Amino acid sequence: MTQKRPETIAAANGIAGDNPLGSVAPPLYLSTTFAFEGFERPGPFEYSRTANPTRSLLAETLARLEEGAGAVAVASGMAAVDLVLSGVEQGRLVLAPHDCYAGTTRLLDERSRRGSFAVKYIDQTDDEALQHAFQQAIAPALVLVETPSNPLMRIADIEKIAGLAHKVGAKVAVDNTFLSPALQRPLKLGADFVIHSTTKYLNGHSDVVGGAVIARAKADAEALAYWANVTGVIGAPFDAYMTLRGVRTLFVRMERQQRNAAAIASYLKTHPAVSSVYYPGLADHPGHDIAARQQTGFGAMLSFELRGGGKAAKSVTEKLAIFTLAESLGGVESLVAHPKSMTHAYLSPARMAAIGLSDGLLRLSVGLEEEADLVGDLSRALDALKA
Repeated sequence: MTQKRPETIAAANGIAGDNPLGSVAPPLYLSTTFAFEGFERPGPFEYSRTANPTRSLLAETLARLEEGAGAVAVASGMAAVDLVLSGVEQGRLVLAPHDCYAGTTRLLDERSRRGSFAVKYIDQTDDEALQHAFQQAIAPALVLVETPSNPLMRIADIEKIAGLAHKVGAKVAVDNTFLSPALQRPLKLGADFVIHSTTKYLNGHSDVVGGAVIARAKADAEALAYWANVTGVIGAPFDAYMTLRGVRTLFVRMERQQRNAAAIASYLKTHPAVSSVYYPGLADHPGHDIAARQQTGFGAMLSFELRGGGKAAKSVTEKLAIFTLAESLGGVESLVAHPKSMTHAYLSPARMAAIGLSDGLLRLSVGLEEEADLVGDLSRALDALKA
């Protein structure tokens, strides 16, 4: 078979390859059950919790995009994180980033509290803290990595972390939601698992909640599929169908969205009401060099700090007309979020302070709108702070 580039895989995997009627678009299989070929002779599919043709095609496509041995499509991004955590034996240690998404933090805290495993949070961009974490008597069984981090866009060195982890027998799972396989492929950098909230860039239209885990090794992929079947956390066929439709345009969407984001980041850097801009594409971003090395683009997510604090953040969100105040990200539309009161509200004030979440921080998910309109929308809202 001719080797296909990722852009072609996204656009064409499964096209005109399924049924005898010649359907170009892969059909949607809603059936919960499938006929056996005979007594004690099941066909390729038996029951949709175990496997479904539509969901399997999505999983195959994602595995090819991430260059993995296999993938499992599940009901949400958090279900994907939990599926990876299910492989950690009781009493073992999970090493996690101190500034990861609050939903992940909440899951880790709850699993730890119930005795599933121990968890340790560290700044994975701090070389000294990272080295120290792997030199302890109790080695981690799993290292979770989120890069860029949510919402401060910190960049962790996947290759370095994977090298340290593998020396002590730990596996590495990277949340690739912010970049997608269009811009970063963690398995090529040494990760064992890639986690996605497919709700975001992979689906890209803010109309499906879903998740996926891709494994580098076949045995790990089989173990994930087995446990997803046992627990029933699988994604619905219609959700898989919609997500696959979104994947078709992933590369072209990301190209436009990150171009818009870069323009916005450059504009925000010049505005007197903005004290800091967090976007890895900026040359002065602390993780810029690592991002340039391990990514093929800088993405369409960014955050910025307002000098006027929470009062200014409230004013800006109320005056924006194109950016919608909402949680989530990665859709074709531009969104603004206030992490402290929205996506990261679970965290305690002390924890927020420790990772740098302030009242004046806003996070942008930049969409497909015209660049000049997006910059103009921000300009009007920010200029009003001086009025």
